[in-house]
Amino acid sequence: MVERTVLAGARVVLPTGVVEGGSLTVEDGRITGNTAPRTPALDLGGHWIVPGFVDMHVHGGGGASFSSGSAEEALTAIRTHRAHGTTTMVASTVTGDLDDLARQAAVLAELTQQGDLAGIHFEGPFISPHRCGAHQPGLLRDPDPADVRKLVDAAHGTARMMTLAPELPGGLDSVRLLADAGVVAAVGHTDSSYDATLEAIDAGATVATHLFNAMPPLLHRAPGPIAALLEDERVTVELINDGTHLHPAVLQLAFARAGADRVAFITDAMGAAGMTDGMYPLGPMSVEVKDGVARIADGPTAGSIAGSTLTLDTAFRRAVTVDGLPVEDAVRALSANPARLLGVDDRVGSLEVGKDADLVVLNSSYELVGVMRKGEWVISPEVR
Repeated sequence: MVERTVLAGARVVLPTGVVEGGSLTVEDGRITGNTAPRTPALDLGGHWIVPGFVDMHVHGGGGASFSSGSAEEALTAIRTHRAHGTTTMVASTVTGDLDDLARQAAVLAELTQQGDLAGIHFEGPFISPHRCGAHQPGLLRDPDPADVRKLVDAAHGTARMMTLAPELPGGLDSVRLLADAGVVAAVGHTDSSYDATLEAIDAGATVATHLFNAMPPLLHRAPGPIAALLEDERVTVELINDGTHLHPAVLQLAFARAGADRVAFITDAMGAAGMTDGMYPLGPMSVEVKDGVARIADGPTAGSIAGSTLTLDTAFRRAVTVDGLPVEDAVRALSANPARLLGVDDRVGSLEVGKDADLVVLNSSYELVGVMRKGEWVISPEVR
C-alpha cells in the first residue's frame, strides 16, 4: 500500500521560485507532485516549505563527536542536527594520528553505507602550522600523497572531501590525487599566496574551507587565497553564518563576488551544538563553550575559535533576517549548492518530483516547526 502525505497551503520554495499557496505530495519517501491533488491534505497555513538542509562540514553535536570513533556518538550527532533541519550531512574529522583517523573513517564509512551520512570530510592533518586554528599543532604533517591515499582508502569509497594547505610540500600532487579519486579537494587552514592558490585550483581544488577563517586576510597588495577563491568560477566557498566567524558585511561581500550559486553555508559545529555552555572534547583537545562560542581551553592554541555551536536552521534564519538575503538564495546556500558539490543533487537539495522527501517547515519568522526526511516526520509541524 502506498503511503501518501499531502502538504498544502504553504509557501513552497522550488528551483523556479516561491509558490504561494503551494502543495507537495509525498509517496513512499519521495516527492511525487507539487500541485494540489483532490485528496485530504495537511494545511500548513502559510508556513514555508524549503528543502532539507545539506551540511558538508560538521564535526558533531548533541554532546557527541564524529571523531570519537563511536557509532553511537556519531548517531547522536546526526539526530541532533537532523532535528534542526539537516537531513543530509557529511561527517568531518579533526586532525589526529593517521591510524586513529583511519579507525574513525571505518566507523563513519559504515554509517554512510547505511544511509545515515553522505560521506566523510577529512579536515587535517595536512594543514599549515601557521593557520592551524583549533587543530593540534604537534599532529600536523605535510600532505604526502601516500598518506593522503591511506586516508582515502580507509574510507572505503565514502571519502567526499579533504581539506589541506596546498602550499605545503606534496600539496599540489595531493590535490591532483584527490581530484582523480573523485574526492573534493578543499583549500583551507592555509598560508597560501594568491598565485599558489590559483595553482591549487588549476590542479583540481574546488572548495574553500570556511572562507576568511584560518587563512591570510585579504590585503590590497597581497590578496592571498581569499581573492583567488572568491573570483574563480570553479570554486564553492563555505561560510559559517553564526555571527561570530563572519561579520554580516563580509558575508554579503562573499555573496556579491561569488554569486548565490557558489556559496555553501556550513556549521563547522563541534559536539556542543544543540547543548548548553560547558566543557567539550574536540578530537584530542578540550573546548570551553561560553555564551555559545567554542574556544580551545588550553595548550598552544588556547583561545582559538574551535568550530561552532551553530545549527543550520539558525544559519537560515540569520541569512534572511540579519544578512538580508532572499529566501531563494538562502535555500541555494543551505541545500542546492552543497548537494550539487557532493554529487547527491539527483536525490536531495531541492523540492523536485522524484527526489527524496527531505524538507523543512518554517513559520513566518523563519523558525523551524517541522522536519521531514525520506517521507517520515522527524518533527511534525503543529498546525493551528
